[in-house]
This record gives sequence, C-alpha cells and structure tokens, in this order.
Amino acid sequence: MESGDRDVLAGYGGDGAVPPPPAHAPSVGPPPPGAALRAAAAALLNLTGLGLGYALVGRWGRAAVCWVATAVLLWVALPADPDGVPAGVLVGYLLVLVVAAADGARIARGATVGGAWRPGPAVGLGVVLLAVPAGGAVVYGSARDEAREQMLLERLEAGDERVAAASGRPFGEAKGEYGKALGVYRALGEDHPGSRAAELVPDRLKAYYDAVSAPYAKKRHCDAVAPLTYLRTLPDSVDGKLLGELAAWPDEPLAESLYGCGVSRLGAAGGGGAELGELLRTFPESASARRVAPAIDGRIKDQVAALKGADPCAATTALRGLGATASQLPGDSVKKLRADADEGVVDGVYACGVDQFKDEKFGAARTTLTDFARTYKSDGRAGRARDIAIAAEIADDRPAAGKRLPPSKRPGGARMELVISNDAPNTVEVLYTGPVTGTVTLRACAGCERYSASEGPRRACRASGRNYPKARLRLPSGEYHFLYKHGTGATSRVDSYSSGSRVRPGYTYTSCTYVIERGPFGLDLPQLPDPIQPVVSPWGAGSSR
Repeated sequence: MESGDRDVLAGYGGDGAVPPPPAHAPSVGPPPPGAALRAAAAALLNLTGLGLGYALVGRWGRAAVCWVATAVLLWVALPADPDGVPAGVLVGYLLVLVVAAADGARIARGATVGGAWRPGPAVGLGVVLLAVPAGGAVVYGSARDEAREQMLLERLEAGDERVAAASGRPFGEAKGEYGKALGVYRALGEDHPGSRAAELVPDRLKAYYDAVSAPYAKKRHCDAVAPLTYLRTLPDSVDGKLLGELAAWPDEPLAESLYGCGVSRLGAAGGGGAELGELLRTFPESASARRVAPAIDGRIKDQVAALKGADPCAATTALRGLGATASQLPGDSVKKLRADADEGVVDGVYACGVDQFKDEKFGAARTTLTDFARTYKSDGRAGRARDIAIAAEIADDRPAAGKRLPPSKRPGGARMELVISNDAPNTVEVLYTGPVTGTVTLRACAGCERYSASEGPRRACRASGRNYPKARLRLPSGEYHFLYKHGTGATSRVDSYSSGSRVRPGYTYTSCTYVIERGPFGLDLPQLPDPIQPVVSPWGAGSSR
C-alpha cells in the first residue's frame, strides 16, 4: 500500500514533491450519523432550564449560565405573588431558554459525543423533563391565584375594620370611613366577581347597612335621618345587582324616622317642619306621611287643653310653633291646622299674661297683656287685659298692688271724687288700680318749677291765681294703688313714684304731683306721706328729681 501510494504520488512529478493544492477546497462531509437526534435532544434538554443539553456535550460553563438564569427566575417568582412574575423577567428568561436550545442543538449536531448514551432516549428524557417547567407553571399559576384570593380577602377584612371603627362614632364624623369601606366592597364585587372575597360581599353589605342604620334600630329617629338618607343614595353609585334588596330597603325606615323625628320636635318655633316637609315631599303615599296631619292636630288639641294648666305660657309657645310648622308643610289637610293653632294662641296669650301676674312676674305680665290688647283689639277680653297690664305696671314698682287681680266688674255704690293737680313742668300719667283700674294724663303745668326738698310739701299746688292742670276721678271706696309717671318735658333723672291710699265714703280727695330737686348725694329726698288726702287736709304727691 505504501509502495502504491508512493507510485501514485510519484506520478505528479519526477522528484517526488507534494503536488499543489487544488484550486477549490473540498466540500465538508456529511454530518456524523445521529446528529439530528443529538441536536433535538440537546435543544429539548436545554429548554427545561436545567442546562442538561450543554452538560451532555460537555459545555459546563454554558450549562452554568442556564442554572443561574433559572435560579434568578425562582428567586423572583417565589413565593408566589398576586401579580405574578414581572413580564420583563419572564420574557428575558424565555429568551435565554430559546437561545440555549438553539445553541445546544448547534453544538450537538457537529460534536462527537462519547459515552454510552443514545440520542433517542435523550430526546425522550427531554420531552419528559419539559413537563417539569410546564407543571411548575401550572402550580405557580395556582399559587398566584391563591395569593390573589388572599390579597382580596385581606382587602375585605380591611373594609370590615373600617366599618367596625366607624360604627362607634356619630355618622357625621364616620361618613368618610363608611365611604372608604363601601369603596372596598364595591371594587371587590364589581372588579373581581368570581373571587371568594366577592362572594362574601353581599353579607358584608348587609352588615354595612346594619352598622350605618344603627340609630334607626335603636329608635333614635333624629339621629337616623342622615345615615338613612345616605344609604338611600347608594344605588346611584353601586351596581344594583350587588345591592340586591338592600337598594330599596332604606325607604320605609327613612320615612318612619322623618316622621318620628319631626313629631318629636313639634311645638318649638317651626320645630319638626324640616323633617315632616321632607317626608311629605319624598314619601307622600307612605303610611308615615298619612299620620302627619292627625299628629299635628292632636298636639294642637293637647296644648289648647294645657292652657288651663300650670304653665299656659309654655303651651302658648308650643301653639305658635305648631301653627308655624303647619303653615310650612305641603298639603291642604295640614295647612288648614294653622287656623286651629292661631285660635289657641289668642286664648294662650291672655292666659299667659294672667298667669304671669299671679306668679308676680309683673313686668312680663304687663308686656304680654299690653301686646294682647293691642293685637286683638276686637277680642272681648282686650279691656280686661289693659286693666291687668295697668295693675302689673303699678305692682312692678309697688308689689302690694299685685296681691290680687283687678276686679272684672265695676263695683256699685257711691263714688268719691279724687282731684289730681299737676304742679310739675312736664306731663304726668297717673295709673291707679283698686276696686277700679285705669289711667289719666295731666298736661304739663305752664310756669311751674321744681322745688327743693323742703319747699315741695309747703308750696306745691298752692300758688294763688295759677291754673294747675287737673284730672277728676270718681272712684268707689276701697284700697287703691297709684303710679305717677313723668312724661313729656321730664328729664331722665325724674323718677316715677308709686303710693297707696284708702278711699272712704263721704270725702272728696285731692292729690298734687310735683318735682323736687335731688341733692348731689341723694340725701335730701323728703319723707312723703300718703299722696291722697281728704280735702280737709290736702297733700302733694311728689316725684323726685
């Protein structure tokens, strides 16, 4: 063979030199037997993420890269997060696997692999091992779903905690917390309808409604109006399917609470009008709305009856409030009750003034009965009211005048004459009460002057030739009380003066009113006797300045 080879080589040249290379390099020969299976096996084994394809061809450095990539993926993915693996990490890992599979296939195709392994079983092993990442993905998806469920359940629990915290506070303060809790429930029910947390939302909403409407359950109707009104607005912002029967539930409790609150406030100035008006406008056909008119009518009758009780003033105030409330409400059946209340007010004002007089609240009695006589001039009690108001004004300065009400009828019998003269440079109003009650006004005395404390009793009403303004009263005998009030022409330092005297039959009485100068320390006021004297011993009734 060697001799033959030499013969062949010698044929190219006589000196035995190596022939020159051909003009073109010879083509690569066919791949080794089984190369395709080896490439497929390496690719499949690298797709498992374990780098086994590189391990088979002895490329341990590249296998280590696969191991690191898989370790990074596991570190990012575990424990399972509700949001899963970040998309960038997942895409990067898949790219590594694809590159590793292609690279492993390329290397295995041209490499001669030693050992006893067969390409066919290696392909089968690769297919089997691919089930590991696939199964891992399924398991991971399940764990991620469970993590998401737990996250949603935690949100549900957070909403429950908000409701629990808000339920112990007044609704006005807790409304914000209730709103946040509702936002949690709404998001769970509408955005995650298939979750376990969403399945629990209907029960949580029932508990939510119970917490918000707790004042209604406790029959605190005024406190219940605001939360029930809030619940009634929820269908505007929450899916009706999620609320179910709860959507319409607040209507009846709200109507009942508006009625209960409004009725409880009846009697104050306009009290209850806001709640009862809202009831009649919002739920006009409800059973609660039908109870409004009878309730107000009953209250009016109760207060009219109370005018004969111990506190007619309070009953009168209540009647005013009931009338004001009735006039503000919609519906003729309610508005017409204003007339009944107003009629009771007329009786109430008179009864209140009389009661104030009996309770010795003379200033209040005077104001009340003066207003009565001025407001209800056509009422048959107007004159009587004026008499009691006069007596109250006197009694406010002279309590003895208020021991009893002025007589309602004028007594019969003889009348005595009382002549009152005015020696003051200002008008004087004289109020009197006793068997009869009234007033008389004396005009200012022209040319009259103020006296010193010592001169007044001596000189008042005694100037010869002077025409003193006079008033003549014809009075039945009895005990009288007088109040002298200085009017036009008097200064703020002129005091009113009250006194009392008994008028007896058989006399004509005189009285003189005048003004004295008060010393700088108020120490020279005269000691004034009874202002009314028989004509045989006339006296001057003084008012001090």
